[in-house]
Amino acid sequence: MSNNLGTGRGGTSPYDDNESSSSNNNTPLPDFNASNIQLSTVAPVFGIPKSSLPAAGSVQPDYLDYDQKGRGVVSTMFTNSGISYMLGVTLGGMYGLKEGLAKTPSSRWKVKLNSVLNHCGRNGSSAGNMMGATAILYSLYEGLADNLELDRYSGPIQPPAPLFAGALAGATYYMRAGPRVAALAGAIGAGTVGGTFALYSVLGLPYGSKGWLFF
Repeated sequence: MSNNLGTGRGGTSPYDDNESSSSNNNTPLPDFNASNIQLSTVAPVFGIPKSSLPAAGSVQPDYLDYDQKGRGVVSTMFTNSGISYMLGVTLGGMYGLKEGLAKTPSSRWKVKLNSVLNHCGRNGSSAGNMMGATAILYSLYEGLADNLELDRYSGPIQPPAPLFAGALAGATYYMRAGPRVAALAGAIGAGTVGGTFALYSVLGLPYGSKGWLFF
């Protein structure tokens, strides 16, 4: 009796048939290239009418809209002013808390609480309004610099928009104090932007990566 009975291969064992296994390994793989498939031929199978398909030769690639200058001026202005106002209120409130506790006229709890609330509200609102207004001016001037494409004329100073916006924001905010104070405020604004850029370069951080003002 043959030992290969029931193998289903005509009396031969698949483990002993090296020729058949080598022939199976040489079988070419199917081609899954779908570049030659016509949509007009396949569409009826999926219930898509041919009339809804674009005409042959009129198919163009779809491109996503890409704004090279990032967010719009209005969106940037809202983000910068909101973060700056909240930061100013927080810092001013903390300073007001310190001042309220130090300058309270009495040790009574109600008087001390009233002093703290007064100083927190006064200092917090002042700092918040100042930082919020400055952020709005900075955002508008930065958008103006981007629209004017100042980077084409600034040479090695790149990017020029933050420096331009920092200088003009400081000068505009203190314009009512006189030209000397406005010029000093503009220089401080430009110096702050330049110092931040130099610090980021030393630390190896990408400039403007925080998404807030020039940070």
